[in-house]
Amino acid sequence: MTEAIREFHPPQTITPENLGDDLARLVWESFSDFVSEGDNGTALSGLGLVDLKGEPDQRAVEEALIFVMWAHTRGTQQAFVGRAPADRLKRTLDAMHSAVFEDMVENGTPQAQLPFFEQRVGARYAEYHAGAADSDTSLGEAVVQYLTGRPKSEAPLTLAITERAVEVAGPLRDYLEDIELIP
Repeated sequence: MTEAIREFHPPQTITPENLGDDLARLVWESFSDFVSEGDNGTALSGLGLVDLKGEPDQRAVEEALIFVMWAHTRGTQQAFVGRAPADRLKRTLDAMHSAVFEDMVENGTPQAQLPFFEQRVGARYAEYHAGAADSDTSLGEAVVQYLTGRPKSEAPLTLAITERAVEVAGPLRDYLEDIELIP
């Protein structure tokens, strides 16, 4: 008996809460890819963002997570603009962020630190949205500034980070465009 080849078919409809959970999983997968070794040019060690022991710099790790969350937020917003009511989109993004924050606490982040982290998330999102509205390069420069802690970045690094944002947001947006967000 031969086994039929199964193709992946995205759901046609999904609730904000279920999509938020799915997005949180995608955030963690993208985050792991972003900080791990690889040939994508954005691994933290490849960017020189490690401590004296060779471990990823904690500030850079947190900034990378914020950037990846923003990229998923941006891709989701782009996919549903004009297609889903604003309150449903907000519920989706709130569910994604809540799931990510819950995962952080489950993995050792003290609950008391979450409000401070959430404030940083809000501040970075505002800057990243403004940068993206200006140009992809402006977005990349803003992200690199927070990843490295340096006010200026080298063009190859900015380009690598900019490409990373497009790699995340574009396919996510394309995937979500075929899905209806239902109550």
